Amino acid sequence: MDIQQAIDDFCRTEADIREEIGRRIIGQTQAVRDILTCLLSGGHVLLEGVPGIGKTMLVRTLAEVLDLSFSRIQFTPDLMPADIIGTNVVYQDESGNKQFRFQPGPIFGHIILADEINRATPKTQSAVLESMAEQSVSVARTVHRLEPPFFVLATQNPLEMEGTYPLPEAQLDRFMFKLLIGMPSRQEMNDILRRTTGAQGGEVRVVADRQRLLDMQNLVRMVEVADHLADYVSRLVLATHPENEHSTESVRRHVRYGASPRAAQSIVLAAKVAALRQQRGNVAAEDIMEAAPAALRHRLILTFEAEAEGIRADDIIEKVLQETALEPAAE
Repeated sequence: MDIQQAIDDFCRTEADIREEIGRRIIGQTQAVRDILTCLLSGGHVLLEGVPGIGKTMLVRTLAEVLDLSFSRIQFTPDLMPADIIGTNVVYQDESGNKQFRFQPGPIFGHIILADEINRATPKTQSAVLESMAEQSVSVARTVHRLEPPFFVLATQNPLEMEGTYPLPEAQLDRFMFKLLIGMPSRQEMNDILRRTTGAQGGEVRVVADRQRLLDMQNLVRMVEVADHLADYVSRLVLATHPENEHSTESVRRHVRYGASPRAAQSIVLAAKVAALRQQRGNVAAEDIMEAAPAALRHRLILTFEAEAEGIRADDIIEKVLQETALEPAAE
């Protein structure tokens, strides 16, 4: 199969996945698109929104459409790390001999829903760090590998709600995207009521299997990025650091700490998926601009003054995109 045929097949499969999810999930078109971007890039995603808008159903539907194993972890203040990754238990065989055996936790799955992750303590939140970064967990000096694809989709309620703990910066940086899920429109609300309060329906079919998804992830890595566009991404990320020569006035005034190199990787990978959706084998500048907000918004730490003035990370990112030239200034 030549590369163009592979790109065409990618586009058809990705569109079929989105269409099939839409049979059950009303609205949230952009959220579904961005979640698929993270999944196809091998990243993880953080969803923020008020309860009851269908975040859990969206993730469960994604697992069904791709015929992948699904685990749901409900984060609570009393949840312990061993409840997530598993632990060694004493096992007695038929001969009466006792030995330790590892009992895997719910983290061992393909698609993991970390529901209301900011309701658990930071110690428990950090239990998923290794699995997200290394696709493995360590228990009693033994490393247990997680079968690919491994995709963590965490949901959180807005931090101003009671009973929540802010996620540590190190864990936030493990998420490729942070997506903000808003309330549905009036028409979408009416459609939700008709679909969810009547006879049971909204069944979905399997569109792609595990191997097909892995092939699509491999194709994403093959998309080309020109040197000047890679440099553009680097300058965008450096522009979010107030002490850097590339920073903008808004960053110097309102940002304490900027985005990490992992943010640049996230932007490039997401841009590659965007290029494939347009049936291109190379990244364009508009692909980078489309990916930047979701990849940067959770990685900027604003000053106290900015938070007091109600300035959002998205506002600063928009200005960075406007003020960072596609081509660097001539020296």
